[in-house]
Amino acid sequence: MPISEGAKAWVAEVAALTTPDKIVWCDGSEEERVRLTEEAVKDGVLIPLNQDKMPGCYLHRSHPSDVARSEHLTFICTPRADEAGSNNNWMAPAEARDKAGALFKNSMKGRTMYVVPFLMGPAGSAFSKAGVELTDSIYVVLNMRIMTRMGNVVWDHLKGSNDFTKCLHSLGELDPDKRYIMHFPQDNEVWSIGSGYGGNALLGKKCLALRVASYLGRQQGWLAEHMLILGVQTPKGDLHYICGAFPSACGKTNLAMLVPPKEQAAKGYKVWTLGDDIAWLRPGEDGRLWAVNPEAGFFGVVPGTSSKTNPNAMTTIAKNTIYTNVALRPDGTVWWEGHDDPAPKEALDWQGRPWTPDSPERAAHPNSRFTAPAAQCPSISPEWENPPGVPISAILFGARRQRVVPLIYQALTWEHGVFLGATLSSETTAAAAGKVGVLRRDPMAMLPFCGYNMADYWGHWLKLGDKLKSPPKIFRVNWFRTGENGKFLWPGYGENLRVLQWIIDRCEGLGEAEKSFLGYIPTRRAIDRSGLDVSDSVMDQLLHVDRIDWVDALYGQSLFFEKFGDRLPESIREQHESLARRVSGALQQFE
Repeated sequence: MPISEGAKAWVAEVAALTTPDKIVWCDGSEEERVRLTEEAVKDGVLIPLNQDKMPGCYLHRSHPSDVARSEHLTFICTPRADEAGSNNNWMAPAEARDKAGALFKNSMKGRTMYVVPFLMGPAGSAFSKAGVELTDSIYVVLNMRIMTRMGNVVWDHLKGSNDFTKCLHSLGELDPDKRYIMHFPQDNEVWSIGSGYGGNALLGKKCLALRVASYLGRQQGWLAEHMLILGVQTPKGDLHYICGAFPSACGKTNLAMLVPPKEQAAKGYKVWTLGDDIAWLRPGEDGRLWAVNPEAGFFGVVPGTSSKTNPNAMTTIAKNTIYTNVALRPDGTVWWEGHDDPAPKEALDWQGRPWTPDSPERAAHPNSRFTAPAAQCPSISPEWENPPGVPISAILFGARRQRVVPLIYQALTWEHGVFLGATLSSETTAAAAGKVGVLRRDPMAMLPFCGYNMADYWGHWLKLGDKLKSPPKIFRVNWFRTGENGKFLWPGYGENLRVLQWIIDRCEGLGEAEKSFLGYIPTRRAIDRSGLDVSDSVMDQLLHVDRIDWVDALYGQSLFFEKFGDRLPESIREQHESLARRVSGALQQFE
């Protein structure tokens, strides 16, 4: 299939601006992967790991100032500021192109510009979107090969059309003061300069698959979401597919790759992985919401990953994986905090410095990553590349909260469920540059990724729900509630299947629940605890709802909603006021 003329013209235009010494058009072949990997090793971009113990695996070390998403340098460049909203940094398109354009000028001089055609979504799917990334980073090329369907499959998909997202990237000088990630959603274009970190440089991921795609989804009647997709097969053989929105490093990958505990596996439960980070959802002709994972790989957080927390991930990353910013052991294998193995007596840390267990700093960066093919996951679903996607029974909104939010509760209606997503807040993690442990509003886990005004985004959710005859049921989950000793009350990891069982029961019209001012909360006996060391008193703590805490929560919600002014959908305002009345009623009952 011939390369689109629009792509050829754009490459020539960018080459004139960036003046690379060489241009390489990537075809996605295995021969190309081998050649580029050898070049990356020769240039010191990749370090080969022990090929006997970790075949096909390599280590990359980032610049110390370039280890997380640079949200304060990420802009939505729409004609008007109100289109971007208070949830985004805004810059006028002309100003953005001038600022970034000056940095792109001659930025690839002495370097190679790689032309990376990539497809987000399965080949032949109506969901799928094409992109072309121009980059001078061989690390980006090799990661994009894992994370997307890269190469000639894109020209087959386009069939000569110029309907692709233009993604321009350069490492520049890796200077934080000369770093920008610019999105031009109305032009279907992304510019990124000054960073090699995945979230800033793999432009098919957060930039296209969320920020630009969310904008396109609003125009075209679908959703681009920061969500995992998993399938739960019951002992009866029924399959229920579930989407879940969690802020980065809050357990999405662990849940997406969940391994059923022995008790549940013996009963016949199976869990299938379809995606760990991004879901594109469309109303189907049958009135249900259908989802597909647009990615082809996993870009997961490494620290804390072990055979206990995520055995499927450990198997997935044992081969053909690019590790970023983890420690290197003397035998050529990698290590990180939370690994199966105890700390090595000596190693090189994520910056290549000598490290021992007595060293004051961590061996692996808190946001160190693995990039691995999804097809290698032992629990990958047979449906994960099904062009029509899979029908969704339930949507989860979850985050890290030590208090306030119970283990699980169900929304009263679709509108109430959208409100639960809109009020999601979590304790921050290392996935974004800044402080850790601060309570942060992150509606639908999309605050850093929504490509337009979030008030309009909530309105889009509400309108889309009107098109669904059988909308997914919506739930709020919190695996991270702690007791007085500061320890987690719920065992988490594979045991989360027990909560998913109740969710499935609710989707099937079963499952015991009590109606509270928050929504439907399971009764103490509704969640199967057979073989689990969770007492009645602990279960009561997990499901407890404190009325006083929710007075404070309502105040915080009010302050957040004020940022959106008159643009806030009336339904969201009504849901907030309704919750306030229910909390007030609950307080009066105990006066």
